Amino acid sequence: MSNLPQFDLIIIGAGVMGSSTAYHAAKRGLKTLLLEQFDLLHYRGSSHGESRTIRATYPEAYYTPMVIESEKLWREAELDVGYNVYFKTEQLDLGPSNNTSLLAMITNCEKQGIGHKVMDSKEVNVKFCGKVNVREGWIALVSENGGVLKPTKAVAMFQTLAAKYGVVVKDNTVVADVAVDEEKGNVVVRSGSGEMFYGKKCVVTAGAWVSKLVRNVSKGVVNLPIQAIETTIFYWRIKEGCEKDFTIGKGFPTFASYVEPYIYGTPALEFPNLIKVAVHGGRECDPDSRTWRPAETVVEYLKEWLKLTFGDRVKWEDGPVMSQSCLYSMTPDEDYVIDFLGGRFGEDVVVAGGFSGHGFKMAPVVGRILVDLVIGGKAAAVELDEEIKWFKIGRFEGNPRGNVKHFEDQVRLK
Repeated sequence: MSNLPQFDLIIIGAGVMGSSTAYHAAKRGLKTLLLEQFDLLHYRGSSHGESRTIRATYPEAYYTPMVIESEKLWREAELDVGYNVYFKTEQLDLGPSNNTSLLAMITNCEKQGIGHKVMDSKEVNVKFCGKVNVREGWIALVSENGGVLKPTKAVAMFQTLAAKYGVVVKDNTVVADVAVDEEKGNVVVRSGSGEMFYGKKCVVTAGAWVSKLVRNVSKGVVNLPIQAIETTIFYWRIKEGCEKDFTIGKGFPTFASYVEPYIYGTPALEFPNLIKVAVHGGRECDPDSRTWRPAETVVEYLKEWLKLTFGDRVKWEDGPVMSQSCLYSMTPDEDYVIDFLGGRFGEDVVVAGGFSGHGFKMAPVVGRILVDLVIGGKAAAVELDEEIKWFKIGRFEGNPRGNVKHFEDQVRLK
């Protein structure tokens, strides 16, 4: 086989980030190979399941424009494929009136022109017809840019569109090595079974496996501070007679509660008469040897929160009726890593990871950014600096915590 480049771009990892990147690359004329170590649409990583929240309310100002652009790109992809993966509703953020994250979110909404309203308990009671209780001393932020994404369907959408535009998709292909042939200007990707793939550039979007893969291919030179976290999503039964009240059709929002622990959820959509409510957090794990079991203390936190927030409208006392395991890939500052791998890889390999349990909604814009970097190299990085300066690998040099934050951590580790 010739070792001349077969592809303009080889993407390692076919979760939502890799699949979105493949779609954007092919639309821009790049001959692209998308590799996945497991079956397509598997349930072992971070891109599966039936719902993810999309929201523009962030304490970090740099995420809000990314969400706004992603909303537009989600709609464009839906039009391209012919079906919907994004179901819009409002976003409801709750918390103590002095919570620094919530106050920063309100400031960001004001500065960036996000339609929103700050409410007290009485106003929330009126708006949501008595379905949501806000505690004494708490406030609520209701914003326009909320909704639910259907993750497995969304990944399938990007893969379908990628194939439509000519992407070669190959699953059950474990990558053993990535090397740069400086003489020929190729990136050489070798699979565990000995297959060799040649490309001009490579993007690594390996999810919870990204730090393992990068450490391996760099021969231990690059150690990304990205830790796999095992988390569990729970579904709770809605009381008979209240089922429709918790649906998007009745105006029920996606929601988050800024208290210890951070709790979030989505309206009843994927499973009849069930609402998703979970803790944003989990325990450290090796992605190849997780427990697949929920932490019992998490269920008790959720029961108390459901009792205080939804009262007897949700059957909290019976416990969750269903659970699903998922992985986060956490950085110390909960910000992403989007950067050239550097060193002997130079600009030929771009890595994206550490999406820290809040990246799915931004997959369209992340895919666009990665293709910009692949095509434009360092010149593109300079142009994109305002978007990606927070996501550089170098931010951890001499500062293991990364970006400095002036509000509470969101993810609870246990």
